[in-house]
Amino acid sequence: MTKIESLFSTRLYHAALSDHGAIHPGELETSCYSIAEDDEAGQDWCEENGYPGYTSYASLPDLPWRSPIFAELVKVLDAHVAAFAKDLDWDLGDGKLELEDIWINILPEGGIHTSHIHPHSVISGTTYVAVPEGAGALKLEDPRSSRMMAAPPRRKDARRELQPFIYVQPAVGDVLLWESWLRHEVPMNMSEDERISISFNYKWV
Repeated sequence: MTKIESLFSTRLYHAALSDHGAIHPGELETSCYSIAEDDEAGQDWCEENGYPGYTSYASLPDLPWRSPIFAELVKVLDAHVAAFAKDLDWDLGDGKLELEDIWINILPEGGIHTSHIHPHSVISGTTYVAVPEGAGALKLEDPRSSRMMAAPPRRKDARRELQPFIYVQPAVGDVLLWESWLRHEVPMNMSEDERISISFNYKWV
């Protein structure tokens, strides 16, 4: 009897931030803009490195200390990450998952985040503060792509779990989590309005 099964699953966690606590999107958006306006070091880094828009990644490692709403956000994210780790069947032993870093992204029209991974953490994710129409989905790459070598391309109507790239369209207030080795990117923002998100990494300690 023929048996075909799927192996080595890649999990993606997609939930409403509010499932584990109430964070007001408007207040979060106001805080993002206020922090960005005051962060001269971050503005300088973005300009020097040709980064579109603004990110606090290289300048402000202490957002939860600087802003009460970010401290509350981390508590909510901790709960989401714990739920995802449970789904992954991880045995953390005597260790725990701990926030490593968290940063703001403000992506203007024409801005992109090119394909990358987060090699020093175990869970990465993003929560979405402003997602105007045309702002672009999160694009996830099949982690086996570099090993496919001479394989023929997939059909356009291939089953979702067999497609080489998956696009996930988030909404305001969503949180997405994935294992940090999963390559991902943000396609070009085609909207005239800014796309605002908050990204983060968790490590196992």
